[in-house]
Amino acid sequence: MLDDELNRLARAHRVATRYTDWRGREATVPADTLRAVLTSLGADVATPAAVRDELARLAETERVRLLPPVVTHRMGARAEPLRVPVRAAGRTEVAVELADGRVLTPAPGPPADGVLPCALPEGTPLGWHRLVVRQGPLEQSAPLLVAPARLAPVPRAWGLTTQLYSVRSRASWGIGDLRDLADLATWGGRAMGAGFVLVNPLHAAEPSPPITPSPYSPASRRFGAPLYLRVEDVPEYAALPPEDRERVDLLANPLRGRDETLDVLDRDAVWTAKRHALELLYRRPRGTARQRAFERFREHEGEALTAFATWCAISEEQGPDWRRWPEELRDARGPAVAAAAKRLAGRVDFHAWLQWQLDEQLTAAQSAARAAGMHIGIMHDLAVGVAHGSADVWMNRPLFAEGISVGAPPDEFNQMGQDWGQPPWHPGRLAEAAYLPYREMLNAALRHGGGLRLDHAMQVSRLWWIPEGGSPAEGTYVRYDRDVLLSCLTWEAARTGAVVVGEDLGTVEAEVREDLAARGVLGTSLLWFERDGEGRPKPPSRWRELSLATVGTHDMPPITGILHGDHIELRDRLGLYTRTLDEELADHRRQLGEWLDLLHEEGLLATPPKTVLAALRRGQTDHDAEVTAALHAFLLRTPARLVGVSLADAAGERRTQNQPGTVDEYPNWRIPLADAEGRPLPLDDLFTDPRVRDALDPVSRAPW
Repeated sequence: MLDDELNRLARAHRVATRYTDWRGREATVPADTLRAVLTSLGADVATPAAVRDELARLAETERVRLLPPVVTHRMGARAEPLRVPVRAAGRTEVAVELADGRVLTPAPGPPADGVLPCALPEGTPLGWHRLVVRQGPLEQSAPLLVAPARLAPVPRAWGLTTQLYSVRSRASWGIGDLRDLADLATWGGRAMGAGFVLVNPLHAAEPSPPITPSPYSPASRRFGAPLYLRVEDVPEYAALPPEDRERVDLLANPLRGRDETLDVLDRDAVWTAKRHALELLYRRPRGTARQRAFERFREHEGEALTAFATWCAISEEQGPDWRRWPEELRDARGPAVAAAAKRLAGRVDFHAWLQWQLDEQLTAAQSAARAAGMHIGIMHDLAVGVAHGSADVWMNRPLFAEGISVGAPPDEFNQMGQDWGQPPWHPGRLAEAAYLPYREMLNAALRHGGGLRLDHAMQVSRLWWIPEGGSPAEGTYVRYDRDVLLSCLTWEAARTGAVVVGEDLGTVEAEVREDLAARGVLGTSLLWFERDGEGRPKPPSRWRELSLATVGTHDMPPITGILHGDHIELRDRLGLYTRTLDEELADHRRQLGEWLDLLHEEGLLATPPKTVLAALRRGQTDHDAEVTAALHAFLLRTPARLVGVSLADAAGERRTQNQPGTVDEYPNWRIPLADAEGRPLPLDDLFTDPRVRDALDPVSRAPW
């Protein structure tokens, strides 16, 4: 009986009690996991009586509530009126208070099954309004989001994908920056006919070293990382006196020389030098026009920017994890924080100024991309979450679930599962806040580019919650209101005409992919994962159209690394497999052989697959470039709307950027771009590198 009631309570909170694993088998979630997850959601499950009380409380809330926290409507969708619950006897009155102050009265239909359908008038503007319902003695209102039924169709295009930090130029300070991004986009658009450049998340990291290497574990998804600023492009640099320019050069020169080495990227050294230089520029007189522009920026960004800059300033004194700060500083809205912000006003202003510089340089990069002919331009990447001690959590503490980390259950490529060390949004509290932090995050990301990729697209539907102290295998899925999250996403994208891509790989439910496609959000088709129901590689004609098609991803080695099985030996050495090395190698060679056979059948690979495999087993690289070109040509035969080509693949790089399931065992996110011979490849040389040109030739010459 207790288990039945616990399961009922879990389902009421959208917590899965059963799920299908990667092998297609049904798994039952342990009761201990359910209790931990429900506790993090604010439910009392300490005793059987407490569980029954929680069920009764939820039933009473449902009985008297007319409206959910947020109501959505897809304008243009067929036969989808607003559905207003009928909770009381008597007449039901419905009104829509528009953002511009007008009031509309939706036309009600006949009530059925306790629901009153109400059709919004034709021409109701998209955006945020308020729905008011009066029903007998009850009157309630809720935010109403009128979203587009579907995003505009995406013209077919190809683009470059890259980890920006790894693509260094001789002018950058030891790490790829926003000027490098602008130059890459200019070359890609003008010389190669690319329509976009997809980069890693440029989210904010810690304000002081040590800097977390992973761009997917940021301090904030709402704000950016000043690490990517090009110091010399800050307008105040041009007015520096000679002695100050010499000081900046002395900071930059040791870092610029590192583009000739394969040493792992040193974010700490880069940010230490850049911060000193930027502080020098910040202290320079700005002039009246520049100062007014900065003040307008601060006013536009509002309280969120001030709170983030305050977190940065306090972090410089107390460290970047707010959970280790004195108790009185852990409350972002408390008096102690207000006093600290006043005392540290200069540092708060400096960190706000850094975000202004980022805003200007990100805008310049997108402008350069568009000027080069890219109809999409920069496509930004949105990480699935933030670190536990991050600014975002500190600023919005009640909106995050405590004692929980987000991750992924065991699957074919990560058989131990993954714990990403990130707290999830609390679904109910985020809804009660009308999803405001989520909306602001999307707005900021889409302001600086023509596209947005959602890392782990399931973030709009369900996440794998892992109780603190448990293994990834001991988690369960918790659902979010997908309709609202996707409506927020499509509304923000429609405002800027942006393309949206969801990384819908792995254990993604079919209805999620269908919902994404119905709203014009592209999925992700990853070549190594594209197999039919019998495990055979899919021919290009059977790939889906509404997707971004690529060969690999940042969590896998580049093409040449895959060909030579580098990832197999690495994962075995790190203890990430549950099978023997020989079993893994045999399976890898079998799957690789199947892909080579298909390339040969398609007429894209001239060399017989057996010859290629034999050369690979001998460690020879004779056919690497041929297979790379064949794989890119294969992508062109698919109907995918977008095709992405990795710079690492084009250069012949063998090393992976990230090995999931590791932290420091492998230099994740610190690998500078190299060529096929293992030599550093600066951005300046990449533009004229013959191998890069040959690798991109199949896509750049195709009719788009």
